[in-house]
Amino acid sequence: MQSALFAFIIAFLVAYLLTPLIKNLSLITGAVDKPGERRVHIRPVPSLGGIAIYLGVVLAILTTVTDLSSNRSIQGVLVGSTFILILGIVDDLKELRPRYKLIGQILAAAILVAFGVRIEFITNPFGGMVYLGIWGIPLTIFWVVSIINAINLIDGLDGLAAGVSTIAAFTLLFVAIQEGNILTVLMTAALAGGALGFLRYNFNPAKIFMGDTGSMFLGFMLATVSTVGALKSATAATVLVPIMAMGVPIFDTLFAIIRRSFNGKPVSQADQGHLHHRLLQIGLSHRQAVIVVYLISICLGFTAIAINGASTSEAIILVVLTVGALVWGAWKLGIFEIEFTHSERHAGKFGEEV
Repeated sequence: MQSALFAFIIAFLVAYLLTPLIKNLSLITGAVDKPGERRVHIRPVPSLGGIAIYLGVVLAILTTVTDLSSNRSIQGVLVGSTFILILGIVDDLKELRPRYKLIGQILAAAILVAFGVRIEFITNPFGGMVYLGIWGIPLTIFWVVSIINAINLIDGLDGLAAGVSTIAAFTLLFVAIQEGNILTVLMTAALAGGALGFLRYNFNPAKIFMGDTGSMFLGFMLATVSTVGALKSATAATVLVPIMAMGVPIFDTLFAIIRRSFNGKPVSQADQGHLHHRLLQIGLSHRQAVIVVYLISICLGFTAIAINGASTSEAIILVVLTVGALVWGAWKLGIFEIEFTHSERHAGKFGEEV
């Protein structure tokens, strides 16, 4: 635990102290996020803040992990996270096409797999484990790429992605402590410290954005630590723990896929139906919307910690109740809202008066 605290403090201080310098670097290089139709900010904001988070996390890992030369998992994390950081920097400076970003994300996940970091089995809730063999490779890549994009999608308000990632990291930290996984404890402590140190400058009104540089790095790290830690647990809740820990970005992405599919739109097409958008639309202020999402993340975090030590039946009940509450809340907020064309409105399609 002392090493974990040390990792947290190093990552926090490095991110906290370097973020103002990165802000100046962003201004010099022209990496500035300008106001636009899909932006909520009204002035240009520097956007390479993810570099400060990366430096904090990596320096903390390098300082606290003692067997770097022989630990293939950590080597894979360092190489893969550096690759995703470079991809993010290029995207923030040049705005890559979505297909190129996706290819880069897949390559980053493939680096992890090449270093031996992958999902090896899934626990059967009814007993035993299902070993994936070679199928663990595509599943790991899918998991990593999915979480990278889920974190990227919620990065829509000041402090939102950094705060949610901090909460998720703390959740996975407590789970790692429960499981006695020292490596995951150190990595999650560092990740929580780096994200929290940056949050001081990113909370509304933000002085700097993390950009895709930060959101993709945080997504990559959260997916990785859950693969190294929670997804290697032999408990019945193996798959459920990281899903609940990162519940806000995961379910917000899932709901977006459902909404866009119902509306006949490409899954990759942006819209204004995400959780944070809906909270703003019902009248909450910027800060209020972010705090509400934080509270939801904290509740999901407690659920993840609870189900990690629960029996199979208890875990299933908790998850069903939690998911039910999320779906109900999303429905009430209009997150699943179906958009009608002009002709459908006049025709009263689906038998409703619209």
